Amino acid sequence: MALVVQKYGGTSVGDVERIANVASKVAKRKAAGDDLVVVVSAMSGQTDGLIKLAQKITDRPSDREMDVLMATGEQVTIALLAITLENMGVPAVSMTGWQIPITTDSAHMKARIGAVETKRMREALDSGKVIIVAGFQGVDGGGNITTLGRGGSDTSAVAVAAALKADVCEIYTDVDGVYTTDPNLCRTARKLSRISYDEMLELASVGAKVLQIRSVEFAKKHKVPIHVRTSFSDVEGTWVVDEENTMEQVLVSGVAFDRNEAKISVRGVPDRPGIAAAVFGELAKRSIVVDMIIQDIAEGGKASMTFTVTKADLTKALDVIGPVAKELGAEEVASDTGIAKVSVVGVGMRSHAGVAAKMFEVLAREGVNVLMISTSEIKVSCVIEEKYTELAVRVLHDAFILPVR
Repeated sequence: MALVVQKYGGTSVGDVERIANVASKVAKRKAAGDDLVVVVSAMSGQTDGLIKLAQKITDRPSDREMDVLMATGEQVTIALLAITLENMGVPAVSMTGWQIPITTDSAHMKARIGAVETKRMREALDSGKVIIVAGFQGVDGGGNITTLGRGGSDTSAVAVAAALKADVCEIYTDVDGVYTTDPNLCRTARKLSRISYDEMLELASVGAKVLQIRSVEFAKKHKVPIHVRTSFSDVEGTWVVDEENTMEQVLVSGVAFDRNEAKISVRGVPDRPGIAAAVFGELAKRSIVVDMIIQDIAEGGKASMTFTVTKADLTKALDVIGPVAKELGAEEVASDTGIAKVSVVGVGMRSHAGVAAKMFEVLAREGVNVLMISTSEIKVSCVIEEKYTELAVRVLHDAFILPVR
């Protein structure tokens, strides 16, 4: 008997038939003796549909009201799944983020979880019920509904698993595990049986869509084993766990890419202390996450700063940067959405040199220009023109990932 937290994504609960499939899997595990907490996303496409409704009214809706609107998607799913289980004779109860409660900060549309209350869930588990939790949502200290950003249901699931000290957090999705790269782009991509928290964290941060980055942060911090698997079969997936000695024998575990990047350049600012703090301080106040940063010194005591944000944050970032740049006396603010980030990741890089050099050589051979570079202990990332994304992923995968023998 184990305490298991399961999470099902939007495609897994995309319609009533798929919800019934999830209910059957849950009922089978419950019958085997496991205690279950099931975290679900909104039905596939529903969140996007809600966003489009708001955008028919205005292209800048209030973040607070968008959270109220988007949180309704998960509420539909938890009710339907609970109804389905009850109809099958399996006791179940649905809970929204604010009923549990899952408390967060007040950064609407990208809130961070502060605490998960377990009392109500423990009582429901003790009474033999399956708990159906609305992912992606919580409540702040003022009682306002908040959402956790895209992929937030993963974070909800791992946070609940950590709070309950669950034996495992199973993330069910439309893929059967974590691959060395996107198999839709590269036919030689292969599924990994195990991957370390650090590697998964880096892959998630640079564009791998399998797990949301904050869910991996939670899992690493609280030592929650994650099993990434598909809801459409019983095949074994990928385990995300603590680093193991065998992992260090592999130089690169995965190649990731992210087309959701935009570049902003602030050109011709005075080269003096405090300029960067003024620019990035204002972005931080608006909870806009900056990824890569490059600063160049030009002639005449002028500097240029180039940095990347998500495409979703571009309009908001430009709204922030415009007044700041004017106040600083900048000559120009420019943006570019035609970029992508490609990255190679692996814990084996800690003990091997030359990964970056090899990456640059491989891209250069194919005529792919590197616009920006970022590195960590186990990752090298390059910003390139978006049109070269697929080519870059394929040649880097062929250069670094050993084929299955």
